[in-house]
This record gives sequence, C-alpha cells and structure tokens, in this order.
Amino acid sequence: MHFSGPSAVFTALLTLVAFPALIEATSTELFGDIQNPGEFESLSLTRERQQHLCHREVPTVFFQTEKDSVERGNGSTIFFHRIEICCAGYRRDQYSGDCVPDCSETSPDNCRNGFCRSPGNCECFEEFVRNEHGACIHTCPIACQNGRCYLNGTCACHPGFVLDQDTRQFCRPQCSQTCGTHEECVATGQCDCSPGYRRTPDLGCQPVCAPDCGFGKCVAPNQCECFAGFIKRPNRNVCEAECYLNCENGFCESIYKCHCREGYRYDLNTTSCLPQCVDNCGQGNGVCIAPGVCRCFGGYEAHGTGCRPKCERSCGKYGHCLSPEICGCGQGEQHCLNGRCDDVGHCNCPAGETHTIDRCWKPNHFTEQLYTSEKRKHFNSQLAYEFNALIGRLFNFN
Repeated sequence: MHFSGPSAVFTALLTLVAFPALIEATSTELFGDIQNPGEFESLSLTRERQQHLCHREVPTVFFQTEKDSVERGNGSTIFFHRIEICCAGYRRDQYSGDCVPDCSETSPDNCRNGFCRSPGNCECFEEFVRNEHGACIHTCPIACQNGRCYLNGTCACHPGFVLDQDTRQFCRPQCSQTCGTHEECVATGQCDCSPGYRRTPDLGCQPVCAPDCGFGKCVAPNQCECFAGFIKRPNRNVCEAECYLNCENGFCESIYKCHCREGYRYDLNTTSCLPQCVDNCGQGNGVCIAPGVCRCFGGYEAHGTGCRPKCERSCGKYGHCLSPEICGCGQGEQHCLNGRCDDVGHCNCPAGETHTIDRCWKPNHFTEQLYTSEKRKHFNSQLAYEFNALIGRLFNFN
C-alpha cells in the first residue's frame, strides 16, 4: 500500500514522514528458481528492521502544501492519513531510516559514546562509564569528571567533589546537608530537583508529566495514575473518560465531549484538537502545525506570525505582492505578473514584452496560450478583474 502526501514535522509539532507499508510474504508465496540466495537473507533483514513500525492516523490538513489543494486521506475517514511511525521507545535512524531503540529518556545525549541496546537501556563503550545523569563519559587515564587522573589510573577529585560510590571512576558534587525527597546534589553545597521533577511552593519537588494527566495524578516523571472511573487509551498516557472521539491534543471529559489543551481548538471533522495560529496563518496562506507555528504553502513565506505571498522579482517601490509572483499596481491593484509597478500605478514590462490582461508577455507566447481552453477561462476572469481594477470603481451598476 502506498501512502500519499509529502514527507514532513510537525518540534515544536507536533516534525511526521509517510513510508510505504511493508508487504508481508510467506514461504508459500515464494516460487520458481531463486537466482540469488541472498534474497532470503534480505527478506529476513527487512522484517527485522521494520518490526518496530507502528501505524498512526494524522489529520490530512498537516499534509497540505498548496493553498487551493484539498487533501483526502487514506485513513479511517478522508480527514486522516494513515502513516507508519516508530513504535513507542524507538526512533527513526537518520541514516538507515530504520526504527532503532531510543535512549533519550534516560541519557541526556541519547547514549553518545555507547550503544542503546533497547528502549532506555544505554550500554557504554569500553573506557566509558555512565555518570549520575546517564551520559557515557571517559574514565582514567583519559579523563576524570570533576577530578584529575594519575598515571596509575586513579581519579583524585577536585575540592567540593567526591568519588562516585558505585564506579569510583568520576566525581560527583558534594553537599554537606542531605538533599530532600526527589532532590540531588547538583553543585558543591547545592541541592536541586532531580531530572523529571520541578519545585513547587508547597510540596517541594514533584514529578512532571507532559502532557498533563487529565483525570489522573502524576506519580512519577511521565507516569499517570488515573482517578476511579477513568482510563488510558492504547498508546496514550492521559487519563480520560471512555469516548468515541479521537480527541488528539486533548482528553475526553465525557463520551461525546473533548477538552482541548491550551493553544488548540476542537475540529468537528477530525473530532480532535488542532493547533491555533494568529489570523489563521495569514488569511489561510499556510498550515498551523503547532500553537503559533505556521508552515507556509508553496509561493508564500513566513512573515511575523503568519505567511504572506512571495514575489521573486521585486514589485518595485510603488507595488506590492498580492499573491505568489503577482504584483498589484495602483489603487485598484492591477495585476502585474513578471513586471514592476511605476509611480502612476501602471505595470512596466521588461524589454520585448507587453502587458496583456494580467501579465507581461512576449507576443508569440500570448498567442500560443489562447489555444488552451483552461487559459481562455483564466483570461476571461482576469479581464473582469482588470476592468474593476482600472475603471470599474467609477461606475454604479445598481
């Protein structure tokens, strides 16, 4: 099965890429002479590499690249695309494209100087050891974190630091007082919340769950415990009521009601919460892919919090870009494609070209275009626009 739409993705949002679905084959489907014995091995490797692929449905609006195009999805409804993503605990390798174990939750540099054996399981290379934050660091005789190496391979700590109790191969900060619950010594004599916790005015260091737990309590970093009567849906951590809505970027308050998170609004077609942007990304000139973040359509460019049309050739001092590659001249905003506007609101064309209807043409090129029925329809609509732009405002048709 082939999944249409451009490869993308949504940091912020939501950065998502569609891959062709894996075609399963069984031994009964293999027939004829096998010219290359490596085909068996290739099929086995393909299955192994793709075994951590999962499916997800994403609103088709995120795949829209042109302003006037209408995306139709291949998911459960036309408003969704069904795409392949890496399952939870795995990430897409930037070189091979395979889904590989992800150690970013337990290692600040995602197991650099080590090998991520399985989700969250970082195994350091030889001559490296995991420090208090889960990073693989050099050991003596090459280096000693917060200390100095001797020729015999031992590590002597700097003042205010003490050898790690387990490895004795790097030095941790030392605090004279005992740190509180969910706290750790982060610098000499200074305690702070452990990773995954944040300080609150009344309760000290408390776990952080992102997104929030909904109808539940955050009991550990990104671990929610639901209140009685509420559940977690598959592949989701938020606690909510049972419902028949997708309710992405929100949680179900009741069977038919979706509560959207801040920065999102409810969309009836997808029964989910879609991000909101100021002025709809510049009057609909782009797609809002995260709260306040626009991805501009082809022919448009980012401008402030929205998108505006882009004209590669300058419209001149007296014109402005109305739509992609189309300048508007004068009070009536006469169309001037491939030309520049002068101080009296006229469209000036390059040498050898003449302004006809809405653009600058070479004479023979204009004649060729008239033979195309679609072009003739376009010219007819442009003639009406030109009339209104130039003198139409002087007439009263009522």
